[in-house]
Amino acid sequence: MKSNSPHDMTSHGGHGGARPGGLSVSENGYTLEFDSTILSTGARAATFRVTGPDGRPVTEFVPEHEKELHFIAVRRDTTGFQHVHPVMDEKGTWSVGLTLQPGDWRFFADIHPAGHHATMTLGIDASVAGQYDPQPLPEDTRTAHVGEYTVALDGELVPGEASDLSLTVSRNGRPVTDLQPYLGAYGHLVALRVGDLGYLHVHPEGEPGDGTTEPGPGITFMAAAPSGGTYRLYLDFQHNDVVRTAEFTVRTAAATRRSDAEAPAAPGHTGHGEHAHH
Repeated sequence: MKSNSPHDMTSHGGHGGARPGGLSVSENGYTLEFDSTILSTGARAATFRVTGPDGRPVTEFVPEHEKELHFIAVRRDTTGFQHVHPVMDEKGTWSVGLTLQPGDWRFFADIHPAGHHATMTLGIDASVAGQYDPQPLPEDTRTAHVGEYTVALDGELVPGEASDLSLTVSRNGRPVTDLQPYLGAYGHLVALRVGDLGYLHVHPEGEPGDGTTEPGPGITFMAAAPSGGTYRLYLDFQHNDVVRTAEFTVRTAAATRRSDAEAPAAPGHTGHGEHAHH
């Protein structure tokens, strides 16, 4: 999930580019396999594997932002967001602790298998038994409150076009200027397209210790929406040794009109070179 270039938005699905990831349980021969996708409510563990083109569990991964696998869980009504980091045993079985409410869930595994050219995001549905009380989509908002913290969002998601999203963190009305690094960054942003939960996982420009990136109050991301529509944004940030999540609902701005020569290739046609990932 580390950016090769903050302005290269032609990334592999789900990593900063205009093509969403996480819509498929299998990609490039790699498959996400859960021991069970029917789970009980409450705090519990789930176990799974990532199998490779040979059908065997993959045991070697390239670490991205300090972890070999980033795991996202969210209920299909976009509530219950969790960004956690499973533990793998020597046989390639991962275990992850989750807190689940009844309903339909989507699980995402963000991985870079050793020997593969890019990071990918695989997704799978799961069901949690119990009385399901789906929540309405929160209104479009540019301010999120997390306890005594307020996070303000500035910028627009634009279909097919890279644009800046800036998030500013304050606490009790005062700018936070001492954000702590979390997984190698001052913030992590996940965007999910409402309707199919198409997944974008982007990271801020700059990184802690690079001599130019300040530890707040602002965190700037480069992102591109894969299409028009409504998106849910989840920002993880760390302060006073606690990771908090600010949530937003954002509708995309109008798409930029492009000529036929600039339009993406039709499915089945080859573009110009491989996709770089973010």
